[in-house]
Amino acid sequence: MTTHNPPPRTAPPAPDAARPVLTVRDLNVVYRGDRTVHAVKDVSLTLHRGEILGLAGESGCGKSTLAYAVNRLHEWPAEVSSGTVTFHDRDGHDLDLLALRDEELRRFRWSKLSMVFQGAMNALNPVTTVRAQLEDVLTTHRPGMSKQQRRARCAEVLDLVGVEPGRMHSYPHELSGGMRQRVMIAMALLLDPQVMIMDEPTTALDVLVQRGILREILRLRDELGFAVVFITHDLPLLLELSDRIAVMLRGEIVEYDTAETLYRHPRHPYTRQLLESFPSLTGERGAFLRATGPASPPAAGPAPHDQARPAGSTR
Repeated sequence: MTTHNPPPRTAPPAPDAARPVLTVRDLNVVYRGDRTVHAVKDVSLTLHRGEILGLAGESGCGKSTLAYAVNRLHEWPAEVSSGTVTFHDRDGHDLDLLALRDEELRRFRWSKLSMVFQGAMNALNPVTTVRAQLEDVLTTHRPGMSKQQRRARCAEVLDLVGVEPGRMHSYPHELSGGMRQRVMIAMALLLDPQVMIMDEPTTALDVLVQRGILREILRLRDELGFAVVFITHDLPLLLELSDRIAVMLRGEIVEYDTAETLYRHPRHPYTRQLLESFPSLTGERGAFLRATGPASPPAAGPAPHDQARPAGSTR
């Protein structure tokens, strides 16, 4: 578990960091049923090329619902009721992701925007080897590749994430939790995407394995230039990993700023509570006990003034 004692790490901006790659505007997601549940409320975010954008908040606040909606993976009873999601391609074209048809979506996913799901053991097929699962992605999206080219690409991406290519013949249950998660990251990198959404990819891992994977993510981002949306409830972890952070509470973005500013000057009471919810290695114990005393987060207060927020932010 990380703490918020060390100064946060803010990665150097990529050369084209000013160019957005993904823009979410006024997105609303509801769950239909006997009553309608408003799970994502008027969310606006902008992801720049080469950036790591952290999305923090407790379980049930809407983080994964937002990620699934952006990638059009949500299913009924979830429904995008309003808003836009725009992908700005390297070639200068803008894609309205909410308007893509099934075949267009199939071509878009993994090749432009990929996703690393929470819990690799559940995301990987337990009765199929690692090689077969990786090759299946290439067979579907790159049908012109030869068998030798597919195997070479699979070995290349496994090597990128620190997995011996010889483990391609293993089944998921024969790998450690950290190796399975690295395989998921390798699968997400296969088609050289411009954006990776990572939904709590290190939650079930021990601290040392977690740190190793985070170092790999930073190295790969710097090396390959993709942008990342990193979702977790662990705000101190995001302070070390992210360029900017959005804090989510009850479906809304209540704070959105650079990692450095959010660490030094948190404005929303929920952000302050998240920062104080981890015991300090050097601070007084009473502060931690006071911070973790309430059983529920504070009510969402008014948002900071628009002029104090970065472009593309919401409440």
